[in-house]
Amino acid sequence: MPAKKENPRELIDLLRRMWLIRAFEEKASALYAERQIVGLLHLGIGQEAVAVGACSLLRNDDYVFGGHRSHGHAIAKGADINKLMAEIAGRATGYCGGKGGSMHIVAKETGFITATGVVGGTIPLALGAAFAAKEKKQRQVAVVFFGDGAGQAGPFHESLNIASLWRLPVIFVCENNGYAEFTPLSAHTKIERLAQHAKTYGIPASTIDGNDLFAVRDAMRNAVEECRSGKGPIFVECLTHRMRGHYEGDPAKYRELSQLAEWKKKDPIARVVRVLKSKKALTDKQLAAIESEARGLVEKAAEFALSSPWPTANEVDRQVTA
Repeated sequence: MPAKKENPRELIDLLRRMWLIRAFEEKASALYAERQIVGLLHLGIGQEAVAVGACSLLRNDDYVFGGHRSHGHAIAKGADINKLMAEIAGRATGYCGGKGGSMHIVAKETGFITATGVVGGTIPLALGAAFAAKEKKQRQVAVVFFGDGAGQAGPFHESLNIASLWRLPVIFVCENNGYAEFTPLSAHTKIERLAQHAKTYGIPASTIDGNDLFAVRDAMRNAVEECRSGKGPIFVECLTHRMRGHYEGDPAKYRELSQLAEWKKKDPIARVVRVLKSKKALTDKQLAAIESEARGLVEKAAEFALSSPWPTANEVDRQVTA
């Protein structure tokens, strides 16, 4: 349960956002199966509480960076799902003109700066944004999302060290879903909790239930306040689970079916629904309407994307900077 009393009306808005992300990713999965979307597609179904819980406490001018599984982060920060779906489908109306695809999302107008297919690749970039925010003295913060696999990368440790030394307003959000691609956490590190790494560099850190929207909001509320006040970086490790394989089409034989069944009981959307119903703040009819609205918006986004033109050859060198 939340440490801070949450407004039921606000919670319903957050539930709408979580359902929008779920519906968007399920539609992307369906389009992938139809070969309307090609290439690698990494979905974060089951991890919606982290994205929504974190981004719901940010200002529009705060900076957010994602990784290879970041559709949800972009939507949580306010990205246009029409442009996002078009980008994933490789169409010219997408955020990057169809040239970035699923793993290279940019929604600059919302403060979602970029995502990447490089494990931990946006962590140093978030430090740059945090440094700029500190110099501008406008109390902005930078938030970077990454998985547990990034904890074994050199830039991860270098970034923790620099962020701590320079007291940068950056929040490191580790979505620890227990697997670095196909490899369980126990096989790639002796550290049980990645928050231990942050503490080594003198960064305040916590490990929370990432499938609990309220726990994420409580931790992020504190982290944002601390960063805005100039106290330096914060590390939040969110224990969560992806309900799909590493990529669409992954048979996921490295996971036990019993493990997946157990995590489905912890579905973050269902948990919010249970809380709202216990407070008599949500009826079955309202819940059905929320899901229907989300799926309707996503269907329109898919129609927009698939009816959009492909990028032309003369656009290949546009949107390129050095």
